[in-house]
Amino acid sequence: MTVRPAPVDTGVVFVRADELDRDASIPAIADLVATTNLGTTLRNAAGVEVATVEHFLAACAGLEIDNLIVEVDGPELPILDGSSAPFVQLLMNAGLKAQGAHRRQIEILSPVEVAMGAKTARLEPAERAEFDVTIRYADAPIGVQHLRYFPSRAAFLGEIAEARTYGFLKDVEQLHAVGRGLGASYDNTVVIDGGRVMNGEGLRFADEFVRHKILDAIGDLALAGAPILGRYVADQPGHALNARLVRALLDAPHAWRWTEARAAAMAAVG
Repeated sequence: MTVRPAPVDTGVVFVRADELDRDASIPAIADLVATTNLGTTLRNAAGVEVATVEHFLAACAGLEIDNLIVEVDGPELPILDGSSAPFVQLLMNAGLKAQGAHRRQIEILSPVEVAMGAKTARLEPAERAEFDVTIRYADAPIGVQHLRYFPSRAAFLGEIAEARTYGFLKDVEQLHAVGRGLGASYDNTVVIDGGRVMNGEGLRFADEFVRHKILDAIGDLALAGAPILGRYVADQPGHALNARLVRALLDAPHAWRWTEARAAAMAAVG
């Protein structure tokens, strides 16, 4: 994976460097969400896909990066350690540069809510961005976890970026069966089986599971195309629910408006 700077109003655009005979450009926008099974996959009109984009998009959002070209040489982004932290390091090593325009943001004017069975997610007006997330599992060691997170670059680095993806042993086997997550191991996934964490080093946070759900939500909501000024409240969220929420928001123009943030737009130097 190679990151390159991009002009103002480009957004984050993935480019499949291994696709030479058709359009290989895949903008990170909600219209291109193809599947949300154990990760978010984008697909352009030419059928070119890039999978598991949420951890990288969360890193961009957490660092307040707006414009970036991301070249990848395969159908899935690297899993690395299962969190956003390695992507954060990559981007910070490249260097960040303020651009000659203010950031655009989506200000929530009235609530938008979606549900999938017992799972719910909504966006509601707020004076500052906030994530309020609850997860519920019958299995130890997760149980019920709840966390409120107020986004800032420092908060993302200290509270969210290092939270790793997790799943039950059967989920890892399911990923392998469909040819995805082939690099998944105890080095990059918190694996639960038989009511216990199988990783020898244990957890990075006592509530690492809900922190990773917030990380995923940050990445998925970035597909709205701009930072969201509002409160995200979710009970048992996942990629499918987040994708449905972003789509519902964009389909409800009365519920939001474009506003200009005080901060300048930002790109990675590359």
